Amino acid sequence: MTPEAPPVWIAPDVERPGGSLVAPEAEMLPDLLAWHRSTLLAKCSGLTAVQLAERSVSPSVLSLLGLLRHLRKVERIWLRQRVAAEDVEPLHGFGGGKDLDFDDVDASTAREDYEALLAEWRECDRAVAGRDLDDVFQAGGDPFSLRFVYLHLIGEYARQNGHADLVRERVDGVTGA
Repeated sequence: MTPEAPPVWIAPDVERPGGSLVAPEAEMLPDLLAWHRSTLLAKCSGLTAVQLAERSVSPSVLSLLGLLRHLRKVERIWLRQRVAAEDVEPLHGFGGGKDLDFDDVDASTAREDYEALLAEWRECDRAVAGRDLDDVFQAGGDPFSLRFVYLHLIGEYARQNGHADLVRERVDGVTGA
């Protein structure tokens, strides 16, 4: 009798949240960030772990799984380490000139990386809950507001979601997800 292969993990379907186009800025910016977060997940939806780890085009190391890892790191840096001043371990740093977000992707950990991103989002949202957009923080010698951080993250997601569009099309031909 041949043993059964373990089930293949597939990134789940997601629904992108709506949001008001006329809400106050303090509501609109977090909602827009949530929309961009879910857009990234939509780009991954329906793909296997192996497909998520697939590189875009040689010599690039860009992959959807790498983007999930990268954005987890970016949110941790900006919202938990810089805004909330939490003493949390850095993620996927640079090692020997390599960007480990993308260089160290492994399909066997895709589900864990995906779930870790969701958990990071919850922690990031908790870290900024109740803060005002005009609150000012200090990191790296320059003051910045929470408003700036939201705008920076929205821009980061917009850029990376554009990359995700291209990678997804390369992986299975799907566009506009």
